[in-house]
Amino acid sequence: MKKILLMCSAGMSTSIMVKKMQEAAENMAVNVAIKAIPEQALNEHLAGTDIILLGPQIRFLKEKVQEAAQPVPVCVIDTMDYGTMNGEKILREALARLEAK
Repeated sequence: MKKILLMCSAGMSTSIMVKKMQEAAENMAVNVAIKAIPEQALNEHLAGTDIILLGPQIRFLKEKVQEAAQPVPVCVIDTMDYGTMNGEKILREALARLEAK
Protein backbone atom coordinates (compact mmCIF):
# COMPACT_ATOMS: atom_id res chain seq x y z
CA MET A 1 0.00 0.00 0.00
CA LYS A 2 1.32 3.43 -0.99
CA LYS A 3 0.94 6.30 1.48
CA ILE A 4 0.24 9.73 -0.04
CA LEU A 5 0.22 12.95 1.99
CA LEU A 6 -1.53 16.05 0.70
CA MET A 7 -0.43 19.28 2.31
CA CYS A 8 -1.97 22.73 2.27
CA SER A 9 -2.07 25.69 4.61
CA ALA A 10 -4.67 24.26 6.97
CA GLY A 11 -5.56 20.88 5.45
CA MET A 12 -9.08 22.02 4.55
CA SER A 13 -9.16 22.18 0.76
CA THR A 14 -7.00 19.09 0.48
CA SER A 15 -9.57 17.17 2.54
CA ILE A 16 -11.96 17.49 -0.39
CA MET A 17 -9.20 16.37 -2.75
CA VAL A 18 -8.54 13.30 -0.60
CA LYS A 19 -12.15 12.19 -1.08
CA LYS A 20 -11.87 12.63 -4.85
CA MET A 21 -8.59 10.71 -4.94
CA GLN A 22 -9.99 7.91 -2.77
CA GLU A 23 -12.96 7.56 -5.12
CA ALA A 24 -10.55 7.36 -8.06
CA ALA A 25 -8.42 4.77 -6.23
CA GLU A 26 -11.48 2.60 -5.63
CA ASN A 27 -12.47 2.84 -9.30
CA MET A 28 -8.91 2.00 -10.35
CA ALA A 29 -8.64 -0.81 -7.76
CA VAL A 30 -5.47 0.79 -6.35
CA ASN A 31 -4.50 0.23 -2.73
CA VAL A 32 -3.43 3.60 -1.33
CA ALA A 33 -3.72 5.51 1.93
CA ILE A 34 -4.29 9.21 1.34
CA LYS A 35 -4.30 11.82 4.08
CA ALA A 36 -4.62 15.62 4.14
CA ILE A 37 -2.51 17.52 6.62
CA PRO A 38 -1.68 21.14 7.37
CA GLU A 39 1.90 22.18 6.62
CA GLN A 40 2.91 22.33 10.29
CA ALA A 41 1.97 18.66 10.87
CA LEU A 42 4.48 17.16 8.42
CA ASN A 43 6.82 15.66 11.02
CA GLU A 44 3.94 13.87 12.75
CA HIS A 45 2.86 12.12 9.53
CA LEU A 46 6.10 11.56 7.65
CA ALA A 47 6.82 7.98 8.76
CA GLY A 48 6.01 5.52 5.99
CA THR A 49 5.03 8.22 3.50
CA ASP A 50 5.80 7.41 -0.14
CA ILE A 51 5.04 10.82 -1.71
CA ILE A 52 3.97 14.29 -0.61
CA LEU A 53 1.71 16.43 -2.78
CA LEU A 54 1.58 20.15 -2.07
CA GLY A 55 -1.46 22.26 -2.77
CA PRO A 56 -0.60 24.98 -5.29
CA GLN A 57 -1.14 27.68 -2.66
CA ILE A 58 1.95 26.48 -0.75
CA ARG A 59 4.20 25.73 -3.73
CA PHE A 60 6.69 28.20 -2.26
CA LEU A 61 7.39 25.64 0.52
CA LYS A 62 8.51 22.88 -1.84
CA GLU A 63 12.25 23.16 -1.13
CA LYS A 64 11.71 23.37 2.63
CA VAL A 65 9.37 20.34 2.63
CA GLN A 66 11.72 18.38 0.33
CA GLU A 67 14.61 19.03 2.68
CA ALA A 68 12.61 17.87 5.72
CA ALA A 69 11.15 14.84 3.93
CA GLN A 70 14.28 13.43 2.22
CA PRO A 71 14.21 11.00 0.41
CA VAL A 72 10.42 11.19 -0.04
CA PRO A 73 9.50 12.93 -3.33
CA VAL A 74 7.58 16.19 -3.05
CA CYS A 75 5.42 17.43 -5.94
CA VAL A 76 3.22 20.48 -6.40
CA ILE A 77 -0.29 19.70 -7.61
CA ASP A 78 -1.16 21.39 -10.90
CA THR A 79 -3.29 24.49 -10.26
CA MET A 80 -5.92 23.57 -12.86
CA ASP A 81 -6.24 19.98 -11.59
CA TYR A 82 -6.51 21.26 -8.03
CA GLY A 83 -9.08 23.89 -8.93
CA THR A 84 -11.25 21.38 -10.77
CA MET A 85 -10.71 18.73 -8.06
CA ASN A 86 -9.48 16.21 -10.63
CA GLY A 87 -8.62 13.51 -8.11
CA GLU A 88 -8.11 10.81 -10.70
CA LYS A 89 -5.50 12.76 -12.67
CA ILE A 90 -3.66 13.81 -9.52
CA LEU A 91 -3.63 10.23 -8.25
CA ARG A 92 -2.41 8.88 -11.59
CA GLU A 93 0.41 11.43 -11.68
CA ALA A 94 1.46 10.61 -8.11
CA LEU A 95 1.49 6.88 -8.86
CA ALA A 96 3.46 7.48 -12.07
CA ARG A 97 6.02 9.49 -10.12
CA LEU A 98 6.37 6.63 -7.65
CA GLU A 99 6.76 4.11 -10.47
CA ALA A 100 9.53 6.19 -12.03
CA LYS A 101 11.34 6.49 -8.70
